[in-house]
Amino acid sequence: MTSASGGADMVDWNLAVATATRLVRPGPEVSRAEAAAVVAELRRHALEAEEHVRAFTGMRSSSLAAATATPVLVVDRPGWVRANVAGFRTVVQPLVAKLQARRANSATAGVFGAVGEKATGIEVGALLAFLATKVLGQYETFAPAGPSLEAPDSPAALFDKPRLGPEGPGPGRLLLVAPNIVHVERELDVDPSDFRLWVCLHEETHRTQFTAVPWLRDHIQSEVQSFLAETDVDPGALLERLRDAAGSLGAGLPGAGNREGREGAPAGNLLEIVQSPAQREILGRLTAVMSLLEGHADVVMDGVGPAVVPTVAEIREKFQQRRDRGANRLDLVLRRLLGMDAKLRQYQDGAVFVRAVVEQVGMEGFNRVWTSPNTLPTKEEIHDPAAWVARVGR
Repeated sequence: MTSASGGADMVDWNLAVATATRLVRPGPEVSRAEAAAVVAELRRHALEAEEHVRAFTGMRSSSLAAATATPVLVVDRPGWVRANVAGFRTVVQPLVAKLQARRANSATAGVFGAVGEKATGIEVGALLAFLATKVLGQYETFAPAGPSLEAPDSPAALFDKPRLGPEGPGPGRLLLVAPNIVHVERELDVDPSDFRLWVCLHEETHRTQFTAVPWLRDHIQSEVQSFLAETDVDPGALLERLRDAAGSLGAGLPGAGNREGREGAPAGNLLEIVQSPAQREILGRLTAVMSLLEGHADVVMDGVGPAVVPTVAEIREKFQQRRDRGANRLDLVLRRLLGMDAKLRQYQDGAVFVRAVVEQVGMEGFNRVWTSPNTLPTKEEIHDPAAWVARVGR
């Protein structure tokens, strides 16, 4: 199997999809009628959530075109994999270009190029197989342009099938991963309909953030591209960082010390291990933005909840207990290695920031955060909401 771009991507994306689809664990057992009912209800709740979020936040899409150009897709686990491969292909192009240039100057490129693409494809596929069981929903900021869906495998197909097209970035799309939502609602033993709407409120908040704030997507894309452009593809430099981080993967686990790596960078996950100082500065800004977006979505889903989700208090309590409880030691190691523990901190830190600002200046005052990149909170202000209010909120 070759990559869809004839070997120019440095990753065999088709092999990544095939690997993930083969390795991903099956979802919960449901009848076909039950699955169809879940998909239909998620579609209804996604539409319903849109107006609830906009009424609560006071945020409106900048144009009708912006709102209608971001579709809602209900997918299974392989569908989530396909969607994220399409997004990866779109966002990593600057890094691919650097790697291609280095390979062109290498005498061994012809021997190892195809092998490297397939090896990387398998590695990406294994990573996606693990993550595909964890995600309830996702707003894809960097979804490819063009039609979002391929033709279904059969007329009776239940789930949307995202395209793998290599086009440039499009306007974004919202994914709801039906098997994972059913799995968690059963694990928590909560009202299924309430839980599905609660999840849709969170994900619809993300869609509203990007459709109501025209500059936000371009700003994040610029930061991501700058981060990738700073990537050092020299094997010697990478090996030096890996040596510095050796033995640090247990850092942060119960009973382990919080060791730090070279130049003061915390060691522990893959992203931290290979960062340069310039990348750490960029990542600090990105972390602040993502904490804002995730925390805002958590606050909105709970704020809207009492009016439209009768059991929201029970759902939040059980869901938070599930987050806090974590998983087995191997799962904890993988989560730290992949930086997923940082993702959980984004929800918590961002929600504290949003609630504190809204308490001080109200929702209208908080919405000044969406004025421009200069009004976004810094990494320091996320942990000091009063400093942001002093600078922007009043």
